[in-house]
Amino acid sequence: MPATFTIMRLTIHEAIRRRVLVAALLCGLAFLILFGIGFHFVVLENSRDRSIADRLMARAIYAIFTLAGLYAANFLTVMTAVLLPVDTLSGEISSGVMQTIASKPIRRSSIVLGKWLGFAVIMTGYLTLLGGGVVTIAKLRSGVVPPDLHIGLPLMMVEALLLLSVSIAAGTRLSTVTTGVVAFGLYGLAFLGGWVEQLATFTGNHTLRTVGTVASLIMPSESMWQLAASHMQPPIVRGLNAGPFAYGSVPTLAMVVWAGGYILVMIAVALRQFSKRPL
Repeated sequence: MPATFTIMRLTIHEAIRRRVLVAALLCGLAFLILFGIGFHFVVLENSRDRSIADRLMARAIYAIFTLAGLYAANFLTVMTAVLLPVDTLSGEISSGVMQTIASKPIRRSSIVLGKWLGFAVIMTGYLTLLGGGVVTIAKLRSGVVPPDLHIGLPLMMVEALLLLSVSIAAGTRLSTVTTGVVAFGLYGLAFLGGWVEQLATFTGNHTLRTVGTVASLIMPSESMWQLAASHMQPPIVRGLNAGPFAYGSVPTLAMVVWAGGYILVMIAVALRQFSKRPL
């Protein structure tokens, strides 16, 4: 375990040294500034004296806008979860750096787990910054706070860990470019499958819904966002069942368990493949 935590610290330090993390943080801050400006003008437009019904509608608009900000924060976190570790194993193997690390009295499993933990720590901090920033801006400017954040934000973190685990597992056998293609391809499949399932629910097409469910099982990342968004919608918005984040079919706890098992399987695959790969 000490070797694992050493690799974890080195992974975080390397991300800072290569300025990849700095670039991600700057993009995140730029997003929060843009979101804050947009939210300010949305509130300004709806701050005039109006009837009670208009004020309730305004709060619903604030809630949807906040959820849109969380969706963007989720997307940025997922992209970072794929791109940050995309060459952490394949790139170091190609450059010969991994031969130096693996030649020391460190188990290969400690290398994989240490890198996974390091990136997981980075992802947790990044999501906390973006998600917390969106919620703070909404709270200070309008007083609206999404409900069940203690459920929604962890589910968003599970989605990031899914893509992180896929990226690391693919990097144990594939090149850097191929690893990125595989990770983004699975994310795209999950995104399309999630919307296909929602469309099938509204139209009553059972065959189409089965296709969407299978796609979600292959990669359950979009299901985690749909479940998180469902929890973080205020009752008034959820009751209307309208808006860009109104889902007719909401994933169950079983999908969360599936996602957790998916992460463990990807880590196991990474450990096994990296242990057998010649350096």
